Amino acid sequence: MKKWLFSMVAVPVLLMGCSSNDKEVDTNDEPVDVEALEVKVHILTPEEVAVNEPVELAAHVTQNNENVDDAESVKFEVWESGYRDNGQMIDGKLDGDGVYKAEITFDHDGVYYMFAHTTARGLHVMPKQQLIVGNPDMSKVKEDNSSDSMEMEMDHDTTEEHGETEHSSTEEQHNH
Repeated sequence: MKKWLFSMVAVPVLLMGCSSNDKEVDTNDEPVDVEALEVKVHILTPEEVAVNEPVELAAHVTQNNENVDDAESVKFEVWESGYRDNGQMIDGKLDGDGVYKAEITFDHDGVYYMFAHTTARGLHVMPKQQLIVGNPDMSKVKEDNSSDSMEMEMDHDTTEEHGETEHSSTEEQHNH
């Protein structure tokens, strides 16, 4: 009976002795700056452009205020307002100092939109910009209901999501 009583007292005492009252110690000297890890894309393309003249689509990619010259891909998705399904993807090429460029020519007046799909360092960022081409009749412009937000997510293949096609001009695009 004494052994049984001893074990009833000894086991909880031993378990209490194994627990630690030490607080967790953060081994990082400084907190992680999440903003410094963020890939930022600044669209350099003017918001108003001419019809039937080459337009330079351009985006400046940075991380922690440093140029990103090793982006996995920068693709410019361009579509006329109200016709997102007829948009096109144009590969951007590194021009230097974190700036990626492509060229397009718009063949008629209209309101267009552009996403600068950027995949760099494990993140996909896609800022959006409106482009006013020529002198469109704003009363005839179809509303664009695609997302205006800048998305950031873990890297994944965007080809299937956006039904990419490779073109270098809007000549194959529909006329309105």
